[in-house]
Amino acid sequence: MKATIYHNPRCSKSRAALALLAEAGADITIVAYLEHPPAAAELARLYARAGIAPRDGLRLAEPSAKPLRDADDAAVLAAMAADPILIERPLVETAKGVVLARPTDRLHDIL
Repeated sequence: MKATIYHNPRCSKSRAALALLAEAGADITIVAYLEHPPAAAELARLYARAGIAPRDGLRLAEPSAKPLRDADDAAVLAAMAADPILIERPLVETAKGVVLARPTDRLHDIL
């Protein structure tokens, strides 16, 4: 099974998701999204496939997210692409779907 994880190595949830994927024997592609942020269109595709709104993938704890609380999807996606710290992690995609793996147990739905 192939899996792509949008990963922040400083995040314990992201590290746990990566470990779970490795334990499952996945062929893992790691996207260091802080260094290589996905474009707004790619984020829109991932969130649509996950069945969530872009706002659900917004890291609200970040100070720069506060002005986006009432923004439309396009503005949220553009902000995430420009400032990837706003992307909640870990976001994981397999052939079975996409999940925002918080909690990490959500990964079982797509393994």
